[in-house]
Amino acid sequence: MGGVRKLTASFVVAGPCGVAVRDRLKHLTTEDERVLRAVGAHQGTLASRDLKTRCADGLEHGADTWAARKRDLTKESSSRIAGAITKATHDQWALARRCQAAHIQNLAAGIKMLRHRLSLPLGERGTKRAAGGYRSKSEWFRKSRRLAALEARHTAAVADWQAGRVRVVRGGKRHFNTRHHLTEARLTEDEWRQRWEAERWFIAADGESGKRFGNETIRVTPDGEVSIKLPVPLAHLANTRHGRYTLTARIAFAHRGAEWADRITANRAVAYRIHLDVERGRWYLTALWQRPVVQTIPLETARARGMVGVDTNADHFAAYRLDRHGNPIGDPHRFGYDLSGTAGHRDAQIRHALTRLINWAVRAGVAAIGIEDLDFTTEKTREKHGRRKRFRQLISGMPTGELKARLVSMASEQGLAVVAVDPAYTSRWGAQHWQKPLTTPHRKMSRHDAAGIAIGRRALGHPVRRRTAPPPHDRSDRAGHRTAQAGPSDRGREGACPPTTDRPPGGPLPSGKRKRGTSASNTVRDAPSTHRWVQDSLMHTGQERSGTYRARRSRSRRGSP
Repeated sequence: MGGVRKLTASFVVAGPCGVAVRDRLKHLTTEDERVLRAVGAHQGTLASRDLKTRCADGLEHGADTWAARKRDLTKESSSRIAGAITKATHDQWALARRCQAAHIQNLAAGIKMLRHRLSLPLGERGTKRAAGGYRSKSEWFRKSRRLAALEARHTAAVADWQAGRVRVVRGGKRHFNTRHHLTEARLTEDEWRQRWEAERWFIAADGESGKRFGNETIRVTPDGEVSIKLPVPLAHLANTRHGRYTLTARIAFAHRGAEWADRITANRAVAYRIHLDVERGRWYLTALWQRPVVQTIPLETARARGMVGVDTNADHFAAYRLDRHGNPIGDPHRFGYDLSGTAGHRDAQIRHALTRLINWAVRAGVAAIGIEDLDFTTEKTREKHGRRKRFRQLISGMPTGELKARLVSMASEQGLAVVAVDPAYTSRWGAQHWQKPLTTPHRKMSRHDAAGIAIGRRALGHPVRRRTAPPPHDRSDRAGHRTAQAGPSDRGREGACPPTTDRPPGGPLPSGKRKRGTSASNTVRDAPSTHRWVQDSLMHTGQERSGTYRARRSRSRRGSP
């Protein structure tokens, strides 16, 4: 056990604090679409200009500069629209700063690994914990050049961080780069331009409690009527009073519709966002609101009714149910998904797999789900797994952050808690202690299934190993509790553990019989004898036995019976 790092304590993940629902704006007229495009383009221009000003301020930004930006935007829109734009700009700048910090950490990790491998002799073999030296002089030279390039990038990134400079592309860096690869993307310039402009539009408004239906800029009534407060330069497009434009479409949120209706009826804040899906040619309206922070249940309460341990893999969830003592119950369950294809397809696959997992956990009657607190930030650098390209693609494709957020949100709706555990050694120790004992002719245990047991036991507070200490010198608890599966006060804790089979103790075999009959052997030596041995009533003396033996021998020589 030398070299094993200290494990962090398990904890109950905090519940979600926000809600977002979406519905399609159907049956829009040509005039409706024209107004929406005009509003989106005008406010998008204001948002781009405000973001440029915010990036120029850098670290010198403060409350005064924020107020000045908002006053300049109010002249061309309204006070509420200006507030929504400045808040979105601030959030975007803060996100760029977090991404910049993560980029600096990745560069530092790559530089550290390169320096380590360059310091080793050529051809030195590596270990599981550290990579070895490079194979040839040419590879060593190429990596030394890459080290110099990474150090230059790291120096520039640190200088930008200290100066407060960030680089943000409104509309997305991917859409921007697609302009130079239209043939590969199978797009024309006009099609790309439509998508680019739609991504840069800004039709959103923050909610405000106490106002009518929780939002003055984009108002949605309980019967589904949508109206927009137009900016000052576009006030001539209004079709109702007070400079508002009412759409002909009606919305009805199928998901959380009752909760949304309760909020707007009580005039509680609800934020809205309208966007266009250019590929489908559809307009959507998204409603967002905050809810009180869900109070997580204590860890001991989450462990009271057992746990479902879930091992996250590249193509499936391996789940196993455990009781509160850490004993596996039933057979392993696997919920597959496919992460290839578009982002929408991957998102749908994850949601479908999580739905099946949560429904099974609810039927099992547990109170919590145990998962690994995965973070592959330091593992994604190609300097550590340079030649293992498929492995790097594997860990990069696992949506660990999105998966945890979705699981917490979906599990909280079913009354389930999520317990995060340290992911160290779960696969290795699970396969060592649980894969072979639970494998039977009718149950196939994989390494991932055993890892699910290890995760569940760690979430329950038990060690992964099945026994914590050797049995004491007697069957009492005087020398200490000898197993990790039962508490000191549990009845039957001193009983023998039943064998791991696919039938209950004392039950019939799969053939339906209580005991299988003896089968004849294929060899003569092991064949069962058909003779019946009978002991005589009188004991023969030694002379009688010898005389009888000689008589039998003489008759066998003459051929007589």
